[in-house]
Amino acid sequence: METRQDPAALLYEHVGKGLRRSDLDPDPIKQFANWFTAAIEAGVRDVNAMSLATAGRDARPLVRIVLIKGFEQDGFVFFTNYKSEKGKQLEANPYAALAFYWIELDRQIRISGKVKKTSRKESQTYFHSRPIGSQLSAWASRQSEVIDARRVLDARLAEMTERFARKPVPLPPHWGGYRLKPDTMEFWQGRPNRLHDRFRYTRQQDGSWRIDRLAP
Repeated sequence: METRQDPAALLYEHVGKGLRRSDLDPDPIKQFANWFTAAIEAGVRDVNAMSLATAGRDARPLVRIVLIKGFEQDGFVFFTNYKSEKGKQLEANPYAALAFYWIELDRQIRISGKVKKTSRKESQTYFHSRPIGSQLSAWASRQSEVIDARRVLDARLAEMTERFARKPVPLPPHWGGYRLKPDTMEFWQGRPNRLHDRFRYTRQQDGSWRIDRLAP
């Protein structure tokens, strides 16, 4: 007889020590850097993995996991195929949301804001830092396109491998980066009894940040 796990029966008690306003840096990018470093030091696996939510003109959101490849005052950077599903949605509606969850630290970060493409030069620099196999795959895969079988991908990869066998792999015209400039950022720290600590940064017109504590 098949045994099914009841999701409602899965209980996890958060044991975080809490988060106070005095713990926060006035700058949310610096606060993110502090938590990101702590996650690396704690050995969090795939620490740069984040959920990326986008929506097109129909306002129906889609979400997937991507990797952050840089962050600074200008925003958070990730790379993808511009003709992919998310690329088409960002073309129609250049706003997105990110979410990080580091269960080892009982921490979550939510970020939302406007998205713009990175410069071609920036995309090229990152592209050529990738392994050759990943560079070739960017040419071989028409991301989000329906294909008949795995052999289609294998054939395209073989074709690209032969095509660029004796020369550097150029940056595909359909591939590059996006930078999300945040207008809100929320830092969530798990606490017992589901009374978590939440602080939201909201960008003001003068460029400063307002910090509010939110109910869990």
